[in-house]
Order: sequence, then structure tokens, then C-alpha cells
Amino acid sequence: MSNPIVVLGARVIDGHPSRMLESRLRTALRVWHTSPGPIVVSGFGEAGVMAAWLVAHGVPEASVALEPQARSTNENLERSRALFPDAEHLTVVTSTFHVPRTRVWARHLGIPVRLVAAPTPETSRAKNYAREVVALPHSVARVVWRRFVRRAFGR
Repeated sequence: MSNPIVVLGARVIDGHPSRMLESRLRTALRVWHTSPGPIVVSGFGEAGVMAAWLVAHGVPEASVALEPQARSTNENLERSRALFPDAEHLTVVTSTFHVPRTRVWARHLGIPVRLVAAPTPETSRAKNYAREVVALPHSVARVVWRRFVRRAFGR
């Protein structure tokens, strides 16, 4: 079995992928063309739109797995891994600005990943990189806290 490609969700506007989400989908499509296999579309409220986009662009419906419940990066990874627990790794497609935070969560969760960075649309770069200034340290703090609680209380 080939390793699944996981596309992390992003905003949907009026039932269509935002420019950022479309960039992720186009990148995933390029990866899929070089290594056809299952594609997981992950995100609460986005997965169906993502699947429809991929099918409209030539991916067989049977190759697309929906993960419609995840609301965060760590949930995207956990739930996608649960769909393919025996895969050697997940090939995760996300935006360039989001790669470091995705790497933090994958490492913490023990999920082997190969990250593929989709270009971030120029119109949203400043906003998203600025957001990561807060989001990345917040994720690192959550990981540290989870490890502390696990060690201290065996949870």
C-alpha cells in the first residue's frame, strides 16, 4: 500500500476552497500524480468541499477518504493516522507557514510524516505568518504541558 497523502483543511468560502485551501489541494494533486494512492481530506466543515475539488480535478472518488471531524492540527494528524494506522508515514500537505507547527504535533504524537509545503497566497502571507508567531509557541506549550501531565500523573 502506498502512503496516504493528508491534506489539512483551511477556510471554505461559499462552498468553495479559499485560495489557501486551493493551493493545498493543487499541491496534493501534484504529489498524487507522482505517487497515486489514498488522499485524506481532513477538517471540520472542509472535508466535503476538498473531496469534491479533488474528484473534479481527476482523483477517483474511491481514492479520497474524508476525515470531517478534526478541528485542529493535532486532531487532523490523529484522525488521519487512525484511518491508516499501518502506513509507514503520512505525506502531509499544508501551507508553508503551517509546516513548523504541524511538525511539532506530529513529533509529539509519534506520527511519522513527510511534510509538503503548499505556497501561501501572497494576499494572506502577512496575516498567517503573524498568527503563527502566537500559534507555534502556543502549540509547543500545549505539548510541554501534555508531557508534564503524562509524566506527573500517568495520564
